[in-house]
Amino acid sequence: MTAVTEQELAEFSADFNSKPENQVVSRAARRSGVLEASFNDRVSENFNHVFSTELEVGGVTNQQQSGRCWEFSSLNLLRHFFGKKYHVKDFTFSQAYNFFWDKVERANAFYNATIRLADKPLDDREVQSWLGFVGQDGGLWPMAVNLVKKYGVVPSYAMPESFNSNHSNAIDDSLARKERKDALVLRKLVQAGKLEEAEKVRKQFLNEIYRMVAVAFGEPPKQFDLEFRDDKKVYHLDKNLTPQQFVQKYLGDFPFDDYVLLLNAPNFEYNKRYHQDIYDNVADGQPIVGLNLPIEDLAHAAMAQLKDGQAVMFGNDVLKQMERKSGFMDPKLYQTDDLFAVDTQMSKADRLATGEGAATHDMTLVGIDEDHGEIRKWKIENSWGDKMGHNGFYTASHDWFKEYVYDVVVNKKYLTKEQQALLDTPAIDLKPWQHIGL
Repeated sequence: MTAVTEQELAEFSADFNSKPENQVVSRAARRSGVLEASFNDRVSENFNHVFSTELEVGGVTNQQQSGRCWEFSSLNLLRHFFGKKYHVKDFTFSQAYNFFWDKVERANAFYNATIRLADKPLDDREVQSWLGFVGQDGGLWPMAVNLVKKYGVVPSYAMPESFNSNHSNAIDDSLARKERKDALVLRKLVQAGKLEEAEKVRKQFLNEIYRMVAVAFGEPPKQFDLEFRDDKKVYHLDKNLTPQQFVQKYLGDFPFDDYVLLLNAPNFEYNKRYHQDIYDNVADGQPIVGLNLPIEDLAHAAMAQLKDGQAVMFGNDVLKQMERKSGFMDPKLYQTDDLFAVDTQMSKADRLATGEGAATHDMTLVGIDEDHGEIRKWKIENSWGDKMGHNGFYTASHDWFKEYVYDVVVNKKYLTKEQQALLDTPAIDLKPWQHIGL
């Protein structure tokens, strides 16, 4: 290993001090921070909050200090659908309800994987991937569909938020610690050939997980009364609904099975379907599969769905080149390379391959500004409350979309016939550690 020498450090210092402008830049960065010092205010000249196509939506939601963006975005699609159909734009669903069942189902998926992989050493890369995944909040649209199909949905008032659903770190840490310890017990039982006992213990552990989540969030309602007043002030009441009955009766014509996950991972071959079983959150649900396409194909499908009056859920790297106050998002927003006089630019494929790029957040596209097919910018509904961005909405340039969007969820009818045919091709199984942006 090569050591840093005193002579090298002296040379580095001399080089830094040989340029007087470095001291000026350093003073600005130290006083206001790296991002503020590198902020490019000329970007805002190309932004406003006017769009050629905008959906009529109500207020934004707030996930607070939790990683439930995918559930908020998924339920946003359903609430926009419900609101348009029943003329009640401010109706909201309970994220806490689906969050509860996701914790239980993910624990079950982890225990099943632990039993399946028990013959591999503890330091095996796949075993370690599963051990590292426990306690996570994040997810994807097909995972939300699995939960809705099995458990239904409820209005937000039927299972309101709690401190722990809004601030999930403590419960996540407790669940992860328990599940990792449980994994050691299950592995020993399987390795000793005690498969029946392992199954009994798995059920016992899952019961304990249920108890932990019920303590943290409260038990989900088994029945509720649907009660709301629509935009015309007409009163509606439907009593004693189960969560599954609510989906069947009021969301039964939502085309869950027609919505597909499109990926943009240029480090993998395009026009192929990919599957990572670590995201398969419900044992009897659909596998989590995405079709990998060029970014412009994702953009055109999203635009077609928006122009047809439907919102679009999408996964992105939200903290890259985004200002919370204005809600502006553009690759040239922060000029940190100019500030440091370095070059950190990488292709999207290289960012994914090295872990620099990933879909860290899900939001909802609710508008687009385009001229004869040329996309200029996107209107985004976030789930960080109305105190950030423009009343909770954000504006992203199309250049930002191309660089930092990794997946969109659209109805397959907005794909070409050739792309639709690809949906029937076998999916390629990926290892849990392969970076495809999920």
